[in-house]
Amino acid sequence: MGRGRQKAKQTKVARRLKYYSPETDYRALERELASQDRNRDTYDYDIPSAEDDDDWGTRSG
Repeated sequence: MGRGRQKAKQTKVARRLKYYSPETDYRALERELASQDRNRDTYDYDIPSAEDDDDWGTRSG
């Protein structure tokens, strides 16, 4: 009997989440995306060049 109530409650919650559509704050979304773009520009990605790989061939073992 407890399982039936639990399943009914889960179904009710799932249905509520499925059909819930909150108001979208587009200005807040725009601010968030703009801040991510600025943060992305501050990162300096150091990509090794092909010359760095040549060191392996000059080593003697």
